[in-house]
Amino acid sequence: MSDEPKQLLHLVFGGELTDLDGLTFKDPSKLDLVGIYPDFASAKKAWKAKAQMTVDNAQMRYVVVHLHRLLEPDHD
Repeated sequence: MSDEPKQLLHLVFGGELTDLDGLTFKDPSKLDLVGIYPDFASAKKAWKAKAQMTVDNAQMRYVVVHLHRLLEPDHD
């Protein structure tokens, strides 16, 4: 058994929305893929930096996706 903590991958990406009430992106081919991070804390830091860079554009939205929940849905 390894002493390393379980790897919980997170994806950060964003793009311009079609409207502010949902998460439908105007052009998925132009999504900004920020990166994949080994834990929520580092993903949140990257998300926050990108969100602050685009604060003047209300249509722009960045999100954190819990990849570990998609890869292993029965484990958390």
